[in-house]
Amino acid sequence: MASDLEQISAHINEKIGNIKKILSLRSCGQEPNLKTVLNKIGDEIITVNELLNKLELEIQYQEQTNTSLKELCESLEEDYKDMEHLKENIPPHLPQVTPRTQNCVSASDLDSEEPVKVEEPACTKKPPKEVRNIKEMPFITSDEFNGIPAYMKCRLTYCQINDVIKEINKAVLGKYKILHQPKKSMSSVARNLYHRFIDEETKDTKGHHFIVEADIKEFTALKVDKRFHMILNILRHCRRLSEVRGGGLIRYVIT
Repeated sequence: MASDLEQISAHINEKIGNIKKILSLRSCGQEPNLKTVLNKIGDEIITVNELLNKLELEIQYQEQTNTSLKELCESLEEDYKDMEHLKENIPPHLPQVTPRTQNCVSASDLDSEEPVKVEEPACTKKPPKEVRNIKEMPFITSDEFNGIPAYMKCRLTYCQINDVIKEINKAVLGKYKILHQPKKSMSSVARNLYHRFIDEETKDTKGHHFIVEADIKEFTALKVDKRFHMILNILRHCRRLSEVRGGGLIRYVIT
């Protein structure tokens, strides 16, 4: 019982001490000299708080950049391993590069009395098929990235923008491979895509390579979200693409 009363007494005394400190600090705040000092301390606390917020944003930005660089390094390492594997495992049936030989007739095989006519073989090679180039979007350079207005790129990084360009090129390649494919060799899925591609063409897109959002979803794993459209605005700013609207569709033309 005595110990409980002592604890209650100590708690009450602690509260009384805190109240005395608060009253003394309150009275200090009314003095002109101390009030100026307290105001300066308050301003400095606000400044430090703002600096901490900026530091936190910068740390988040650096973490995102570090993650992007790690992904790029991993991708480069995989490409290097694939290249080394191909180099070490060249199929033996591939033709070897040899100097071009010419048809000649040995002097010992010729009859001195009867000349032998050497007939050149007729050219039986078929003319090469026309190669259709598929236009790809060039990557953004570091100078172009630095020239993008801050309000436009926000927290987007150089690597993130070029990663989207890589995926857009993948969609362009997938679309125009189907358009250049002979119809007889098309599957039913490819034939349906082919007809959609033809229906989406207009007089303004004639002679140009373009894609729509459905192509992004068909050939890539990109999410067509707010971030994706922010990057499209940057690509328009850098003159990598233009828009052709009509029929409820936005066509992104590679420029």
